[in-house]
Amino acid sequence: MEQRSDRFHVEISVADHVVDVRAVGEIDIATVGSFRAALWAAPARPVLRLDLSGVRLLSAAGVRALVAAHLRVRARGGELVLVDPDPVVGRVLRATGLHRVMPVRESAPAAELVPA
Repeated sequence: MEQRSDRFHVEISVADHVVDVRAVGEIDIATVGSFRAALWAAPARPVLRLDLSGVRLLSAAGVRALVAAHLRVRARGGELVLVDPDPVVGRVLRATGLHRVMPVRESAPAAELVPA
């Protein structure tokens, strides 16, 4: 599954226990709708792994979307894991305190992220 625009696109792949979402581009007021829609469209699995390595900008609208997705996934008994944020995005995660709320990890095989 994929959503694409000139400034932003999302790719989703689904496995038994993990949904991988790879976002690429800028997440701001103009693109946050596509970002949010992709996160909401992801099927329920124990882990929603969001690869942020291709995200160059994460605005306040993107931060709000991450918080909402985190709450939604947690309400379903799952975990939202942020993977490989770009250094600029990593600074936003630290400045907002999201790194304390959601796990931020380097790339790891899906088997390592499945809760026991």
